[in-house]
Formats: sequence, C-alpha cells, structure tokens
Amino acid sequence: MCTESPLLYLASASPRRRELLEQIGVAVQRVSCAVDEQVLPDEAPEQYVQRVTADKVMAGVAAAPSGAVVLAADTVVVLDGRILGKPTDRQQALDMLRALSGREHQVMTAVAVACGAEVRTRLVCSRVQFRELSEAEIRAYWDTGEPADKAGSYGIQGLGAVFVAQLSGSYSAVVGLPLMETAELLAGFGIRCWQPH
Repeated sequence: MCTESPLLYLASASPRRRELLEQIGVAVQRVSCAVDEQVLPDEAPEQYVQRVTADKVMAGVAAAPSGAVVLAADTVVVLDGRILGKPTDRQQALDMLRALSGREHQVMTAVAVACGAEVRTRLVCSRVQFRELSEAEIRAYWDTGEPADKAGSYGIQGLGAVFVAQLSGSYSAVVGLPLMETAELLAGFGIRCWQPH
C-alpha cells in the first residue's frame, strides 16, 4: 500500500536530478541503488535506457521503506545509433566531442516511478544540434572538468551550453529528467509538485 507521504525517494546519485525535482517543489530523499549498466548485445538505445531505468527503480523500491514512492531515471546520448556514455578518460571525451561537433544527436531519457509492484514509465527523446567545435575549445572544455561525469561528455546546463545551436524536445530531459512527464507520473502516485491539485 502506497503512503500519502509527500516525500519521494530518488534512486539516483545525480545531483542534477535532485535539483530538477526540487525546482518543481518535490521533496526528495536519496536512496542508493546499484545496477548493471552494461549495454546488452544488439540492444537498441531506447531499449537500453528503459531497461536500466526499470532496474534502478526496482532496486530503489527494494532499498526504500515499504510503501514508499520511488523515482529513477537514466539518460543516454545517441549518435548514429550508438550510445555515448560517460567518458572513461580524456581521450574518449575528446573523441566524443569531435564526433558531436557540427552534428545532430539524440538524447533519450527514461523516467520510472514505482510503489511496490506498480511501475509507470515514460521515454522522452530530444534532438540536439551542436555547432562546429574547434580543437582548442574541445580541449579547453575537457580541462574545465565538466565533461568527466556526463553522458556524451557534455552538460547542457553548464558550460557546454555554448555548443548547442538548436534543441528540439525537452530541455530538462537533456539535463536528466523530463519535468512535465515526471510531474504527470508523480501525480498518479499522489506526489504533488508546486501546483495545486
């Protein structure tokens, strides 16, 4: 039985997701969960991001108090059908940024909200167009430290915003959590954002 508590348990270590939830007036308690985030053979990006999100939310349900409402999300950057995850080192980050330069890529964010065995999910796909990047600015961007823990080696909410020529879709989903869809999912579980119901 789900509680009517306004507190949401976030199955994510991402400070950006926590900030986005707080932005829309949702109180959050983080719950730790570890899941296997390896891409399976022949797994399409949209299947991958939804599977990992489902695994995260169920791990969160297992770790949170009984009856708690838990949210999890996962974001991937996709270029030519290939997932660009968080870079493992400087060289990989530079290669990713070179590949994204002057190109359009997709950002897919899956969000899941669960209470007990009940799980509801949404997948939001956005398109991001980068302007041409010079080699000097790619290297300078790595030196800021920002790309190191970001999917695709950039953060649209940070310094990387200057690379984005165009965005079609949800800005907050590119940051890490689609807020309109998230608010709708949370409302279904009795978690309110700032809006009166």
